[in-house]
Amino acid sequence: MAVRSRLPSLRWRRCALMLLSAVLLSAVLLALLPSTGLVGAQPSAAQPIPIRVLMPAPLADAVAGPVARFNARGSGVAVEVVRGPLDTETISDLAISSLLLGEAPFDLLLVDVSWLAKYVAAGWLVPLERWFGPEVLAGMEPGARLGNGLGDHLWRMPLTGDTGLLYWRTDLMERPPRDTEELVALSRDLQRRGKVRWGYLWQGRQYEGLSCVMVEVLQAFGARWWNGATARTELDSPEAVAAAGWLAGLLRDGVSPKAVANYAENDALQSFAAGEAAFLRNWPYAWREIEKSDGPVKGKVGVTPMVGAPGEQGGGTLGTWGLSLIEGSPHPEEAVEVIRWLTGPVVQRQLAIEQGYAPTWSRLYDDADLQRRAPLLAVQRQALQHPQLRPLTPAYAQLSDLLARQVNGMLTAQEGPDQAMAAAQGQSLQVLRSVAGTTGPKGTASEG
Repeated sequence: MAVRSRLPSLRWRRCALMLLSAVLLSAVLLALLPSTGLVGAQPSAAQPIPIRVLMPAPLADAVAGPVARFNARGSGVAVEVVRGPLDTETISDLAISSLLLGEAPFDLLLVDVSWLAKYVAAGWLVPLERWFGPEVLAGMEPGARLGNGLGDHLWRMPLTGDTGLLYWRTDLMERPPRDTEELVALSRDLQRRGKVRWGYLWQGRQYEGLSCVMVEVLQAFGARWWNGATARTELDSPEAVAAAGWLAGLLRDGVSPKAVANYAENDALQSFAAGEAAFLRNWPYAWREIEKSDGPVKGKVGVTPMVGAPGEQGGGTLGTWGLSLIEGSPHPEEAVEVIRWLTGPVVQRQLAIEQGYAPTWSRLYDDADLQRRAPLLAVQRQALQHPQLRPLTPAYAQLSDLLARQVNGMLTAQEGPDQAMAAAQGQSLQVLRSVAGTTGPKGTASEG
């Protein structure tokens, strides 16, 4: 499909997002004003220094307890969490809208791994190596070290080490599938015997969740979205076309419902938790949701890393969040103190127990008590050995939007895998050419 036919809808989407971001930003600013009178006002000598942190709603809620404990210490610093929207893309639009004003109403931003290159290129973040030495990430699991560094600088400290995971029904099979062929074969057998309505549920809606699925499926078939050495996409390779064709085949053959083309994470989770399917692709939070319910699959679900095609190494998409220091923060030293606390092992241990988030620190995975209280810990550690990064480029948002559009179109039978991936590749190269020379600091993904 030609680029020209996609542009009007893309422009309308961006206009709508800009309007929504403006509304959300106004709400954030109004929420902050009562605490200081003016956003830029300096605290009096008797008042603690406020350090404001913008977070998506789920993580803002998750850290409420640790934040209260930090503030109760009386250190002279008070953390104020700005509870942003639930959706990852919406909170990114909100953050960008505020940063474009030049004086953001927050000191720290919880940054999704896919945002980092864009925020660095725009000059919105402060390098952290002044406070965190090169050895700091050595104490973390291999996958947790990724996506924090760019251009020889450390730009964020990871709070979570989450990856995409494969959920399977322990009451229907003795072990999880070893590869994609077994996943399909087991699904068909269980469907034929009337044990489940569907084999495999995942996220096929046109949004970032589908891009995360594509990262995993491309890896599973020996393909890759992004070549870091050439700074180009490789979406039209034979392996990439085979990966897209596998997804399309799941719908064509009834292994996955056609409605999966409109599924986000919670849609797939609800159907799986209701006992309708044998397998589910989702994030670690899904385990807690299943186990705290009284649904038919409670206590009957196992979790394993994402599988590859026969002979290929599977891997889940890296979905880590990390704290970054905003350029222009009037209190950088105090803000870094907050980063140390929130990303430290004490808080991460609590998040693992209470919320199921994957820790980043290796010593937590060796904690026998934590292993007992956080059942996914061993699987999460295994998944962090081979996580898959999304393209680390300032143009990532555009590339993700293009890929999700084309793949969703393929799932709804608008195009075949060959045409969809060729179009995604051609449009991606046009985007990369349009931003060449305007992306600011250059660099590659690093451990720190």
